[in-house]
Amino acid sequence: MGTAVTYVLADSVAWITMDDGKVNALSPSMLGELNAAFDRAESDQVVVVLSGRPGTFSAGFDLTVLQGGGPDAVPMLQSGFKLAERMLSFPTPIVVACPGHAVAMGVFLVLSADFRIGVTGPFRITANEVAIGLTMPRAAVEICRQRLAPAQFNRAVVLADTFSPEEAVAAGFLDRIVDAPNLEETAKEVARLLGGLDPLAHRLTKQRVRARLLKDLRAAIEEDGAELGVLPSGSRS
Repeated sequence: MGTAVTYVLADSVAWITMDDGKVNALSPSMLGELNAAFDRAESDQVVVVLSGRPGTFSAGFDLTVLQGGGPDAVPMLQSGFKLAERMLSFPTPIVVACPGHAVAMGVFLVLSADFRIGVTGPFRITANEVAIGLTMPRAAVEICRQRLAPAQFNRAVVLADTFSPEEAVAAGFLDRIVDAPNLEETAKEVARLLGGLDPLAHRLTKQRVRARLLKDLRAAIEEDGAELGVLPSGSRS
């Protein structure tokens, strides 16, 4: 797929793995590679397992691009949330195998999968925008609202609290945690089970269940873009 994302099709499961050798920053190039991988998985019509490098799923957007304030910053933000929207409406099941830390946009991608598996250990699961001086994007609020337990939603979004993997299960960030050596095999097992679902029933039910969320998320992405000075798609002269 590129230098930071690999795509491996095995036993009717597409394994999409991020590894930039560092913290899997969601840079414009990383997001482009991820979309290319999802294009291929959609063409192959298979269950997807999305993972990262040992110890890290993703630390979120590339801060050097954000802090630089150049022409790539706003499109990068929009691309990240549009990828989350794509994952939430993807026609086949998506499993996230989270091998460690998931922060900010990284955790929003985790929340956009159908089933999320994490690992035990001293890892941080957090939407830390408020802690680092950023107002939480409307799109991020909608993504968090759809999966987090009501009692933890305020802690996670308004207070930028940090959750251990164990706490992340109770909060709704993750569905299950396993020891790191068992992550791949567990992801295979879950992918195999999800692959046994009726494809049409899964796709149509996902559309029905998430229709309101996706409508609200698309409106939020557009509103965030307008606030940042981005015209809605199709509005450019």
